[in-house]
Amino acid sequence: MMPKPKIGLSMLFCLGAPFSSLVKNLHKVDVSYVEILDEGLHRLNAKRLEAIREVAKEKSFELTLHAPFVDMNIASPNPVLRRTILKQLEKSIRYASRLDCRLLVFHPGKRTGISEFYPGLDWKLNLESMCHLLDVAKRYGVEISVENIPEPFPFLMKSVEDFSRFYNEFDGNVGFTLDIGHANIGHQVLEFIEQFSEKIVHIHASDNDGAYDFHRGIGYGNIDWRKVASAVKKSRYDKIIMLESVDHVEESLQKLKELFT
Repeated sequence: MMPKPKIGLSMLFCLGAPFSSLVKNLHKVDVSYVEILDEGLHRLNAKRLEAIREVAKEKSFELTLHAPFVDMNIASPNPVLRRTILKQLEKSIRYASRLDCRLLVFHPGKRTGISEFYPGLDWKLNLESMCHLLDVAKRYGVEISVENIPEPFPFLMKSVEDFSRFYNEFDGNVGFTLDIGHANIGHQVLEFIEQFSEKIVHIHASDNDGAYDFHRGIGYGNIDWRKVASAVKKSRYDKIIMLESVDHVEESLQKLKELFT
């Protein structure tokens, strides 16, 4: 029997609402797999962890966690700032452990205004920070995964070529979260799936026009979802495809189920 992916829902669609709204939406969603964001109005603390754990237990959710990402640069050349950022991500790893999350997703490092003066430093710091995060994650029994980020943002890992370099140089078990919407902006969705089928441990799905990361509903952009579904099935991917659309959420969930399961 051909392995089938599981369809889940990121709570990104309600990130602009208070944490109480997140809890209410968790009670309403009709999925088994949910991604929580440790960001913005939904930043986690001990009390919020317990609220999420309670709902997850009641509804038998399998959770994943997206680490903080706003102003987070694990390749920052400022050592004080970089240590502060890593401490925030370490805290998110501990939260993932307490929530029994299958996976924690984080973003790679970025270039800065002084990158041109120190060639190769940001890439070196990016790898060093990932080594550190991987060591912390192992201690807490959490799997971590790095996500591809689109233009125009100055991240170090956006393209197929960037990830090829990373996996050639990095000697550690950091999985790959393929964001289909992000890959669409670089026109490399199918290339990512074909080249990294053994590295992809998680998928984010949303639509866009190929120019900007709008996180639209499935079918409300220019992604050829039938081709994507065919490539994913061919790769024998059987883990979670997490919907990250911020509109047409119910409709998009149904479309993903029809396409992939």
